[in-house]
Amino acid sequence: MDILREDVVVISPAEKAGDSTVISVNCPDKTGLGCDLCRIILLFGLSIARGDFSTDGKWCYIVLWVVGKTKTRWDLLEKRLLEVCPSYFSTSGINYYRYANQQSKPLNVFLLKFWCSSDRKGLLHDVTRVLFDLELTIKRVKVSTIPDGKVMDLFFITDTRELLHTKERQGQTILHLKSALGDILESCEIESVGPEITACSQGTSFLPSAITEDMFSLELPAERYPGGLLASNPISITVDNTLSPSHTLIQVLCQDHKGLIYDIMRTLKDYNIQVSYGRFFANGKGGCELDFIVQADGKKIVDPKKQDALCSRLRMELWRPLRLAVVSRGPDTELLVANPVELSGRGRPLVFHDITLALKNLNTQIFSVEIGRHMICDREWEVYRILLDEGDSYTVPRNKIEEGVRKMLMGWE
Repeated sequence: MDILREDVVVISPAEKAGDSTVISVNCPDKTGLGCDLCRIILLFGLSIARGDFSTDGKWCYIVLWVVGKTKTRWDLLEKRLLEVCPSYFSTSGINYYRYANQQSKPLNVFLLKFWCSSDRKGLLHDVTRVLFDLELTIKRVKVSTIPDGKVMDLFFITDTRELLHTKERQGQTILHLKSALGDILESCEIESVGPEITACSQGTSFLPSAITEDMFSLELPAERYPGGLLASNPISITVDNTLSPSHTLIQVLCQDHKGLIYDIMRTLKDYNIQVSYGRFFANGKGGCELDFIVQADGKKIVDPKKQDALCSRLRMELWRPLRLAVVSRGPDTELLVANPVELSGRGRPLVFHDITLALKNLNTQIFSVEIGRHMICDREWEVYRILLDEGDSYTVPRNKIEEGVRKMLMGWE
């Protein structure tokens, strides 16, 4: 028996301002489905206030209460959620399951190159916003300001709609950029690039050891972790195997932040842990309570070492889902932001968008940008290196820059 496409993802709009929009998903199950759905919701700038999901191992039912922007394109969100759901036909005779960390076919990469006659505060964010609205994903960025004040921007991008090879889609993109940037846009070109060009765009592979040791440590500082809790960000994780003969209960109490559910589901997906039942909600006081009933390889998690490894990773991901530092780069100031990449190869969405928005709000100009991926501590990280322009007479203190960017990334504005 088939189910109708419109029954797979149902979005019920909020009845009045301040209420949550309810998203329900009813489809065959796969390991990591919750992570994929939460990632898309985060990509659309929405926060999950509450969630319930259950599965029998073959079929799942998920309900998410989301809040966020008033101008969300709900029809497009529904389409993107549908795309990550396994086949919405009967599972009988259909191989709907795909391993959680199996990478899908990579999208073609295009180079967006443009010159601006002058720089201005917020320019990069305005460009990032245009690309986001057009569903163009930024893979790499190279931004340079030359001595005469002109700006050359190189954006390596992919197209979610897979239409950027067409003249119509390229023309639409250039038109939106002209509208956003105005007269300062001197030229703009879009061209397809091969893998060798993409590889050369990744920037320097060198990161100072002092930075990597501090930023990418996987250990929680002992002085901030007495008795199992972090003083500034209390985190409690409990593992219970007494309630079920075949499942493990994981209970989490922590401070809420943007993408919290995605961070947890991403970690469980990377560990290839299947969630049979989950319940979570933000309590309105900045905290979040979560219960997960899980299995690993069809069994409960009884090995103490595996339990400790999972709990340790969850604590770290909840305490520092992104790594951030403001450091000296010679005489200049550099902002570094890093986020772990999923085993499937996807990075955290909207990171560059939030960084540029925070710097725009801080009235801080960007001189150059490099985005690259690095293997550090046996994990792949997406690292943003942003050289700040301190030529103005007014310079924002470094601690204010770090605080402002962190708050924007964590949703604590």
